[in-house]
Amino acid sequence: MVTVAIFDTKPYDREALSAGVAGEKDAINLRFLEFRLTAATAAAAAGADAVCVFVNDQLDSACLERLSQLGVRLVALRCTGYNNVDLTAARSLGLIVTRVPLYSPYAVAEHAVALLLCLNRQIHRAYARVRELNFSLKGLVGHDLHGMTAGIIGTGKIGRVVARILHGFGMVVVAYDPLPDSAWAAREGVSYVDSLTLSTISDVISLHIPLTQETYHIIGTEALNRMKPGVILVNVSRGALIDTSALINALKSGRLGGVALDVYEEEEGVFLEDLSGEVLQDDQLARLLTFPNVLITAHQAFLTEEALTDIATTTTANLRALAAGTSLIEGSRLV
Repeated sequence: MVTVAIFDTKPYDREALSAGVAGEKDAINLRFLEFRLTAATAAAAAGADAVCVFVNDQLDSACLERLSQLGVRLVALRCTGYNNVDLTAARSLGLIVTRVPLYSPYAVAEHAVALLLCLNRQIHRAYARVRELNFSLKGLVGHDLHGMTAGIIGTGKIGRVVARILHGFGMVVVAYDPLPDSAWAAREGVSYVDSLTLSTISDVISLHIPLTQETYHIIGTEALNRMKPGVILVNVSRGALIDTSALINALKSGRLGGVALDVYEEEEGVFLEDLSGEVLQDDQLARLLTFPNVLITAHQAFLTEEALTDIATTTTANLRALAAGTSLIEGSRLV
């Protein structure tokens, strides 16, 4: 039997993963934990053969070393990004690290577009007003997206779906990617341009790239100053792609038309948690929440039935492979 300690779990995680191993209780034992995995909490993995983690768990070298000492053999990420894992340390310790290389790209792409539509047409503000019986339309003027230019940074699976949706709205779609796919672009009516051109001509910019050393704070003061005045910036990828201090300054100056975020660079311990009865300790996040043209959701872009099923399917298949000593899901192994 393989025992799995599953950290930072929410009800939807328990439901999806439990369904994934239904009928296999003799082979896979799931141990659900509500707190995040860090070096300080790693002891909770005692007796487990594997740990299953999410985006805000901290798998640095100290944490991984402790897991190795406890006999953990597999670290299974139930997400695609892996910037929170020290892969070099994992490799040196002989730990296997897997991720979910693909789950419904439509989940994240559609959420990005939903944020854009909501922000552009002030739906979030209108909803709050109407619930207070304020039916005034003052200050709720939006723009036609039709005819505007959308800039897609990163044309992986999610970026491509966003491009297709926005092209369907009648937007002119341009894209930047260090590895452009000209054949795809020709089929979809998308034009590849350099990053500078994209910044200067786009009315909407949507980020769909992973967080790496090269992309950390790729949207900073210089990049924001290059952008077309009034641009709407959307980020459903990783929070640290954007320098929050620079973003706040750009909002204060009035340069940005709006910002829609599903991620935030210091979201750990905040996003995915209920802090409604507490004082928010993050001053920058608190400041962002004061802007009327900023819309923030708490890392929910992945949260559809289809995506949760995909994540559970890949994760549990790798756990079965560990139990049986067979091959892991193709493309899921990082180390």
